[in-house]
Amino acid sequence: MNPSTAQARVIVDELVRNGVRHAVLCPGSRNAPLSFALHQAEQKGLLSVHVRIDERSAGFLALGLAKTGTPAVVTCTSGTAVANLHPAVIEAQLTNVPLIALTADRPVDLYRTGASQTINQYDLLGIPTLHMPEGGGEAVTRSLICRAIAADGPSHVNVPFRPPLTPSDDEWPASGRGAWTETDRAFALETRASELPARTLVLLGDDRPERLLAASRLGWPVIAEPTAPGGLRHGSLLLNAGLPEHLRPEAVLVVGRVTLSRGQQTLLGATPIVHAVGDQAQWPDVPFSATRASTWLPEPAALDGEWTQAWQRAVKDVGVAVDDLLDATPWPTGLHVARDLVQGMPSGSLLFVGSSNPIRDVDFAAERRSDVAVHANRGAAGIDGSVSTALGLAFVHDGPAYALMGDLTFLHDSNGLLADRRPDLTIVVLNDDGGGIFSLLEQGAPEYDGSFERIFGTPHGTDLTALCAGYRIPHSIVDDQEEFRSAIAAPKGLQVVEVQAKRDELRALHQRLKATVSTVFTR
Repeated sequence: MNPSTAQARVIVDELVRNGVRHAVLCPGSRNAPLSFALHQAEQKGLLSVHVRIDERSAGFLALGLAKTGTPAVVTCTSGTAVANLHPAVIEAQLTNVPLIALTADRPVDLYRTGASQTINQYDLLGIPTLHMPEGGGEAVTRSLICRAIAADGPSHVNVPFRPPLTPSDDEWPASGRGAWTETDRAFALETRASELPARTLVLLGDDRPERLLAASRLGWPVIAEPTAPGGLRHGSLLLNAGLPEHLRPEAVLVVGRVTLSRGQQTLLGATPIVHAVGDQAQWPDVPFSATRASTWLPEPAALDGEWTQAWQRAVKDVGVAVDDLLDATPWPTGLHVARDLVQGMPSGSLLFVGSSNPIRDVDFAAERRSDVAVHANRGAAGIDGSVSTALGLAFVHDGPAYALMGDLTFLHDSNGLLADRRPDLTIVVLNDDGGGIFSLLEQGAPEYDGSFERIFGTPHGTDLTALCAGYRIPHSIVDDQEEFRSAIAAPKGLQVVEVQAKRDELRALHQRLKATVSTVFTR
């Protein structure tokens, strides 16, 4: 057996031994040994292989596969192929997702010689590189894979292969106990007594599920972003509209990345005590307001039941007012679609939400359902790779899967539809022909109307029906609320449901929404 084939088979066998069950493969020449080894492992029933021709989409597919906590692998050839994995690795790094980038490389003696597809791949992905010795022994190879598995977040394993790159036999390595390592990725959750006052408000963002769930049960009122469990519906709307005096907290406990709402940041800047909980030096504190940071959760010494009930009443009143506003507003808007989608999904569903307006629409308008798992790429909060991330999540979810995203987000990763296998996933695309999020920001103010469409609105006029037909993906356009509810009721296979909306009234609608919330407390 040639050295490259032998090493590739040991790598794949060790990945399987450590629980990896999904690998995303991008075809290439230099990673041929890994490709053959992965295919052989799939034939043996050891794991599932997903083939993608676009490395950027492949990276995000692997991200989605790994989002629930089980490591997943993406492998590619050398050169710029590796650089295309960087966006997904960035997202994984910021959200502690165990994504393993397994990149093939040329032998180091070809560096700086002008050899084809040869670049310096050390630390190219912004994280330390585990460099596999060329033709390294079994113990070294397996130990380095164990280190990659044990990493807190993504890891990069770089493997130089020398020809021959194709196998000459089908012998599979024995994976009995040897000189390699048993790894344990369990997260230790610790709570301690604290001196936080009874009127403490909890803000939950994107973080480890175990810690978020524990924080949601401390007893203080909770405002949770859609990817966090529990929380009060429309809590972010309350913060954006400005809290009335009787609801203002004496302290705020922040757990995870809280990034969706400017109202959150305003509250943190105005509250005298802010306790941030995160991992080591990565505690969440965008406005630099934290008075204390820890890796452990504080336990309340006392609770103010009357204040908590006031919060619950306020959120209930706001919910009624918001629903009344939307019911009086012509369908569809992003807020309508987010509310109706979350409300209409079957129990046990998974929802991936794209960045920009969709995640905020879910935050503002949708109910909080404990029987629905919500995911989003909130680390770098980019729109790239969303289709592929949703596909990855759908592959590993046991139940109906949905994705909600805008037209630009969908188009940005349309290559994600180039799939060798397709899970049950309904992708809902709110198509307002451009960048609706900018309508709600400073550049969307009337004084910038002269330049807005050209440099921010960016209408594209893309025919999504034709695009999906090119990928041979079922596609439908829904025109009313009942038709939409019917389209999402019984998801089967990969399909795209398009809802066409207009951007010209978006800014005015959100102004009415904010005013509606404010008037709840002045009645």
